[in-house]
Amino acid sequence: MSSPLDLTRPSNPPVWPLLAAIGLIVLVTIGWVAMKTWETKQENTAVAEALTGGDPTLAAALVTRYGCGGCHTISGLPGATGKVAPPLTDLRERVYIAGVLPNTAANLIDWIVDPRAFSPRTAMPETGISKDEARDIAAYLYAQ
Repeated sequence: MSSPLDLTRPSNPPVWPLLAAIGLIVLVTIGWVAMKTWETKQENTAVAEALTGGDPTLAAALVTRYGCGGCHTISGLPGATGKVAPPLTDLRERVYIAGVLPNTAANLIDWIVDPRAFSPRTAMPETGISKDEARDIAAYLYAQ
């Protein structure tokens, strides 16, 4: 039995093992999230390539060459911050292209090549983009 004047504290277990375990859990979680994000991006790219027959890695140069980012905001492409036309994010999830065409890869490619064939009063100009180039741009947009 201790005396009423015994002021010794009970010993506390060291905190560092708990902190190390928490740190390890955080690192593993960050790694897992990064891996899942990468896997999702790879899957989206594979689906986009299969749908369009295009190469999304070629799109950045094409978007710059044809000035698409002057009107549209396009995620992942530096300088593509236009505010004239709708942003082209999550395009694969939309029901319509420009409000006039069902959202299919073939329709998107044709729209990019000749938008006025489908909507004569559209503000989107004749682009001069070839069908093969449109496939690459469509693949990029669908992969996002």
